[in-house]
Amino acid sequence: MKVIRGKYKGRKIEGFNLEGTRPTMDRIKESLFAMIQDDIDGSIILDLFSGSGNLGIEALSLGSSFAYLVDDNKKARDIIQKNIQNLQIPNAKVLHMDYKKALSFFKDKKVTFDLVFLDPPYQSDFIEKSISYIEEYQLVKLKGMIICESNDKNKIIYPISYQAIKEKKYKDKWVVILQKIC
Repeated sequence: MKVIRGKYKGRKIEGFNLEGTRPTMDRIKESLFAMIQDDIDGSIILDLFSGSGNLGIEALSLGSSFAYLVDDNKKARDIIQKNIQNLQIPNAKVLHMDYKKALSFFKDKKVTFDLVFLDPPYQSDFIEKSISYIEEYQLVKLKGMIICESNDKNKIIYPISYQAIKEKKYKDKWVVILQKIC
């Protein structure tokens, strides 16, 4: 797995075969970032269910000002830390906690995001639950986006304060981009 574009282009990211994760493949990652490229520069990113840190690192490579990379798997956290160190990325923070604790942490610290990546385990209902907490805690800025990846488009349930602005199917997975409209 490699960084596709930007400052860290071509640099290797470890964690492709990390048990319990499902890294976003390069073809999908390239398409996803093409869809949001105008919104990345200077943005604050949350990569929830981060796995290897693949999406957050790509966003940093393309000009995000800061990224929070969150995973509750200790091995994933260690891989993310290693990737951040190997690439010498100064503007990222790795958090080892579950998504509920992380979202509560951000609420308490009054951190808000321009972009949130949600790619939880497919068999879970964590997209719906995460978006519910994100909305309740007001963690996404107006016009901010939540980028969801799931094997079932029907699992991407969101409140009326968001609008699906882009969606694309890649074989067995969906990428849906939600934008906060009010």
